Amino acid sequence: MGGCRNLSFLLLLTLLQLLHHSYSLPLCTDSNAPLPQKGPFAFCSYNGTSCCNSTDDSSIQNQFKAMNVSDTSCASLLKSILCARCDPFSAELFRINSIPRQVPVLCNSTVLPNSAQTSQAATNFCSKVWTTCQNVSMMNSPFYTSVQGQVGGGVVSNFTKLTDIWKSQSDFCNAFGGASDDESVCFAGGPVTLNSTGTSIPPSGLCLEKIGNDSYLNMVAHPDGSNRAFFSNQPGKIWLATIPKQDSGGVMGVDEANPFLDLTDEVTFDTEFGMMGIAVHPNFLTNGRFFVSYNCDKTKWPACGGRCACNSDVNCDPSKLPPDSGSLPCQYQSVVAEYTVNGTASQPSLAKTAQPSEVQRIFTMGLPFTAHHGGQILFGPTDGYLYFMMGDGGGVGDPYNFSQNKKSLLGKIMRLDVDNIPSATEINQFSLWGNYSIPKDNPYTEDKELQPEIWALGLRNPWRCSFDSARPSFFMCADVGQDLYEEVDVITKNGNYGWRVYEGPYLYNPPSSPGGNTSVNSINPIFPVMGYNHSSVNRNEGSASITGGYFYRAEADPCTYSRYLYADLYASAIWAGVESPENSGNFTSNQISFTCAHDSPISCTFVPGSTLPALGYIFSFGEDNNKDVYILCSSGVYRIVRPSRCKYTCAKENVTAEETPSPPPPSPSQASRLTGAYLNLVLLLFSLWFLLISLV
Repeated sequence: MGGCRNLSFLLLLTLLQLLHHSYSLPLCTDSNAPLPQKGPFAFCSYNGTSCCNSTDDSSIQNQFKAMNVSDTSCASLLKSILCARCDPFSAELFRINSIPRQVPVLCNSTVLPNSAQTSQAATNFCSKVWTTCQNVSMMNSPFYTSVQGQVGGGVVSNFTKLTDIWKSQSDFCNAFGGASDDESVCFAGGPVTLNSTGTSIPPSGLCLEKIGNDSYLNMVAHPDGSNRAFFSNQPGKIWLATIPKQDSGGVMGVDEANPFLDLTDEVTFDTEFGMMGIAVHPNFLTNGRFFVSYNCDKTKWPACGGRCACNSDVNCDPSKLPPDSGSLPCQYQSVVAEYTVNGTASQPSLAKTAQPSEVQRIFTMGLPFTAHHGGQILFGPTDGYLYFMMGDGGGVGDPYNFSQNKKSLLGKIMRLDVDNIPSATEINQFSLWGNYSIPKDNPYTEDKELQPEIWALGLRNPWRCSFDSARPSFFMCADVGQDLYEEVDVITKNGNYGWRVYEGPYLYNPPSSPGGNTSVNSINPIFPVMGYNHSSVNRNEGSASITGGYFYRAEADPCTYSRYLYADLYASAIWAGVESPENSGNFTSNQISFTCAHDSPISCTFVPGSTLPALGYIFSFGEDNNKDVYILCSSGVYRIVRPSRCKYTCAKENVTAEETPSPPPPSPSQASRLTGAYLNLVLLLFSLWFLLISLV
């Protein structure tokens, strides 16, 4: 039995090591995004985007002076090491096994990350530090502080040499050399640089097949891993549909007469109103919980009403709202409600319908205008919290400046804990808008001016967000512009995305400002990573409106793999964005052609005189359990399929029309190697561990 216990422990340890996997992108040690510097620092030499400000730079300089290092060569290396806290990748550089460090991970020739610098100087930086500094005295050594508690054998004075603690270069580099948690970056004496992958050739085109005729706004894969998905429409119905396999020639299986849930009596449906989002709880297979975001009219349904977003807390008088806010102040509401399938089937995965009455109201807020209220909801894949996307509330140019007002929830992305019922103390402390708790690491703990629900701010109308299934730290949102620019943003904790000081990369001058203005110098905006000017698209509605999508992670089209797909609602235009170098946060995007396969299960209608399918309005994108991507349009549901079905050239596909699709391409880097084989290994180890402990 003892042997079983030991083997069980080793398997569990291996399992936990496999499960512990993070993904690198520019991020600071406080989990905030790096921001553009307002000028050069007096001490550290970082330029452009940095995790420091001038105050941080001054603090690092004082720390360096206090070390009292007389050797100039060693002092130069120590200065660079201390200044590494300003690096845009400092979150990874200063963390190993999720433990914060005082010293960054030093590049070491024995363990060099796949994406880091590969010069001889880079590979030997740890040994260079040892060789140069091993016998140099330093006060308050950051190396000693990093391992304090791990070093035994008596008291070490504040004035130490490296050789006082480590007896050899090997010992020292075992402690400080290597690669970060995700093995993608390390410190080599200067700002982290990633290997460029060279010029990336856009795919020759996207091949689509039509598998459904109905119009939907949301698609969520069933969490049981099957070929089923939830689809919802704007009027207020949800269906549970089956999805045919690629190349099967099948169509979606939907029983239109028997929806999974019908909320049309509660939902107010209009151009900008309706059922805006659905989200399935991470533990749905055991608890049967799911959540719906919709709009309602309190004049038609008194239970709909909540507190008005225009109130004294944000210097807004609801009695003075203009006519386009509704016949009553905050007549229309934005609601998130919880529902359940419990009681409709023996287990949640078998449920074909939900209970029609809500379990509890999670959130209710009155809207000051009749537009720009987002409404999408998503559960974070790593933290299990509910993210709620909210627009600025409407009105040309966000007249009340809600998006920049830290006391307003309009123009924000919220992050809510729906698993813990708030206490009376929490409700009174935070003045919550419903039944949820505040995650303890929300940004309000660092910025006391922020409402505690806020995760990110400065958005106009976030329309379709997604987490990258291969790299969950990439949280992408499209944000609808005003007059000039449609943008895609990488959302990070406490990120300010500029609206209404900026529209995309452009300064914005609002036509009216009853709610006051925010000065340019008072914010550190995070600019879009992708987007397009209104003038660059053919607009059949005289306007432009972005629709966010997904990083493509499916097998069907290997030439589109790892590209972020997004579209324009009106223009029937689709873009593919690629990150280069990988994990850098730097993107380029190209508008790409698309057409419909000649053997589409449902025949496509084409724009007269062209090969462009008549998609109508592109409302949203979806992703199933195979990571296949769908385009949800006013004319139906389309799926991206292998390029050869549309006679597009893709050398990576390497199949004929009669052959099955090729295996998926290799993972783009070690930082995103969470593949199917990896998951299978995790499941196998978990099964073995469970079997072993059951025998003990």
